Amino acid sequence: MSLSLFFLIFAVLLSIGLPIGVVLTMTGISPSLLNSSFAGNAPMIIRSMLSGVDSFPLLAVPMFIISGIIMARGKISEKLFNMFAFFVGKRTAGLPIAAIITCLFYGAISGSGPATTAAVGSMTIPILVGLNYDKTFVTSMIAVAGGLGVIIPPSIPFIFYGMSSGESVGRLFVAGIIPGILIGGILSAYAIYYCKERGEDKDKLNEFTNSLRSEGLWSVFRDSFWALLSPVIILGSIYSGIASPTEAAAISVFYSLFISIFVYKTIKIKDIPSLLVESVNSYAPILFILAAAMGFARVLTYLRAPQIIAKVITSVASNSVGIMLVINVLLLFVGMVMDTTPAILILTPILLPLAQAIEVNPIHFGVVMVVNLAIGFVTPPMGVNLFVASSISDISIVKIAKAAMPFIIGFLIALTLVTFIPQLSLLLLQ
Repeated sequence: MSLSLFFLIFAVLLSIGLPIGVVLTMTGISPSLLNSSFAGNAPMIIRSMLSGVDSFPLLAVPMFIISGIIMARGKISEKLFNMFAFFVGKRTAGLPIAAIITCLFYGAISGSGPATTAAVGSMTIPILVGLNYDKTFVTSMIAVAGGLGVIIPPSIPFIFYGMSSGESVGRLFVAGIIPGILIGGILSAYAIYYCKERGEDKDKLNEFTNSLRSEGLWSVFRDSFWALLSPVIILGSIYSGIASPTEAAAISVFYSLFISIFVYKTIKIKDIPSLLVESVNSYAPILFILAAAMGFARVLTYLRAPQIIAKVITSVASNSVGIMLVINVLLLFVGMVMDTTPAILILTPILLPLAQAIEVNPIHFGVVMVVNLAIGFVTPPMGVNLFVASSISDISIVKIAKAAMPFIIGFLIALTLVTFIPQLSLLLLQ
């Protein structure tokens, strides 16, 4: 079977609306159905699927999902927002910026873009709308800022990239810190510009901020301390060498349970079974997609997809700058039509060898890849954050996507900087 026919089958199955896991599985076995002598037969694909999910680093994913759900139910994002609003609330765009910073910090707890959008958006959108900010602007801002959840460590996509590439997940986490802060800064800059152009209801803002400050710094800090400590414990245990990313994920589950049950008392022990069921419902589809993507990737190897695609890309671009631009365009397109997990698992074995051939550091390439696919969270038709934000705000996805365009342009500017200034990713690793 030719590679073009293989991808045509994949595109047709995807276009008719089949679940991505089913599409990957059916496409993966298609060469052996059409050619019985093809090396990648069904038993081989099944073995690849099973061996692919038999991984210790992979255990971090369900742990971070459980932790993120507990934190969301425990209203941790509210504690974080109040702390940041205390300091920047009276500045121009202070509260929108506080919401963006909250996304940064919550991303360092959940590792998920949709989870960050849901947890921060469900709390901040009503507050900001109540302070006379435009609802569509606020919703689009949270949808885009939620993408920071997969760039700021710990990041679930970085775990999948580490599995596919063989690179250290801990080093990938470190590499995501500066790019995540950079993107948060650019989003905040546009929020300031927007608020200067459109104006703010200073009376309501002062009333809200004064009410918060009347509680006193110590009271607000004490209330948010345990929430602020969450990313410190999770990331500190990894970077200090005390725990691996998988072990740190398990620590985050117990820590989030402890503070939610005994400190903030926002969760009761009787709620734990429902939290676990919700976590399983969230992770089971991901696990199936992961297994199917492993078999799919093995078939791509038999079809010599990495070599063929590399030859096509190098025929279009002759130097490293051109090749990286083509890869970025490809990743941006894939992010629009495919979820992040299968995209990383399928494309890493194809694109990483090409990137290494032009002397791109694999850790840096992982950051470029995740930033590209993070933009896919807010670009139709597969923009998951758009669906989450729409369900929270009751605003149409199309309307949110249009309002999000300035934020997406800022994201693209950050992507360009991250792509062509490797030190943004590698500085903290030196």
